[in-house]
Amino acid sequence: MSIIDLPLLPLGKGRDLGTERGVECPGDLPSASDPTLVERARVAKEALGERLFVLGHHYQRDEVIQFADVTGDSFKLARDAAGRPAAEFIVFCGVHFMAESADILTAPEQKVILPDLAAGCSMADMARLAQVEDAWDALVDAGVAQDVVPVTYMNSSADIKAFCGRNGGVVCTSSNADAALEWAFAQKPDAPGGGKVLFFPDQHLGRNTAVLKMGLSLDDCVVWDPRQPNGGLSVEQLRDARMILWRGHCSVHGRFSADVIDELRAKDPDISILVHPECTHDVVLKADLVGSTEFIIKTIEAAPAGSSWAIGTELNLVKRLSQDHPDLSISFLDRNVCYCSTMNRIDLPHLVWALESLVDGVVVNQIEVDPDTERDAKVALERMLSLPGKSHRD
Repeated sequence: MSIIDLPLLPLGKGRDLGTERGVECPGDLPSASDPTLVERARVAKEALGERLFVLGHHYQRDEVIQFADVTGDSFKLARDAAGRPAAEFIVFCGVHFMAESADILTAPEQKVILPDLAAGCSMADMARLAQVEDAWDALVDAGVAQDVVPVTYMNSSADIKAFCGRNGGVVCTSSNADAALEWAFAQKPDAPGGGKVLFFPDQHLGRNTAVLKMGLSLDDCVVWDPRQPNGGLSVEQLRDARMILWRGHCSVHGRFSADVIDELRAKDPDISILVHPECTHDVVLKADLVGSTEFIIKTIEAAPAGSSWAIGTELNLVKRLSQDHPDLSISFLDRNVCYCSTMNRIDLPHLVWALESLVDGVVVNQIEVDPDTERDAKVALERMLSLPGKSHRD
């Protein structure tokens, strides 16, 4: 079934030439690779047997996901890898920060492989360690650092997770961000106003969680812009804020807009809007349901036959949900066909090359986190795992 056969894009489709880095809007999803590669991938995977464990993120294209031993969000997959100690090779069909997390959580003798090293994440790239350290120094100079707990989203580099580990902070996912914030504020019970959180790299997840789940106001939130002196904020703003949000965002989820929701509702008053919390605050406010990738999948799986949905998350997943649930009307919450271009770098040619190289005894594109970074990042991850009563899903 091609994408034009799906109930996607009710507002039309087209190519968006002005889209930012990290998103590709070609007017249609890329065509499948040479079908002969399917057989080559199957043969290579079979030859490697139990030595190989293939992880497939939900946003991967269908031609890749068919070879995944398990599918899921980034942290679930990293934990799945840790649960397969007999697998010598972990091939992660996702992006770079995900492979780093898998390397951190797996045994030293296991080798984590990313089929294309160019498969990065524009959001993770928006918070560099040097920038975060400069921001922390500015908080020290402002006299507020002692009241701040750093919280980083899973979608960040290993050295950013390690920064949180060294500085009393924690990692969170989109499912447990509220529990992470509650934990962080509780670390500073004597701080004026109840303490502060420096949240990175996604400002939207931080804002949506703080306002909609923690009861804070938009006035409690300020945005730190790493490209501006002192983050573009005054000392007074830093002292008054509860949430210091890093100016970062998901290039895919940031595309969804409130006016599209209005147009969809005008066309179909019964439509349900289901979005990821990485969407902007105005989109989240207009949505009917907001949740992680796993929440989105489970919601659609439980949806009554004949119901109508518009989903604001990565296109490959929306397309797959539509194919898997033909009894539902599922639309993509964007006017154009847009997908995560870095996720889509993991295509069948790269996967076949990685697998056939392993068959030949050559390990390619191994992701290795240095021991010091791994140690400190594990501290922040273990703090997350100890959070009460929350799932650890993206």
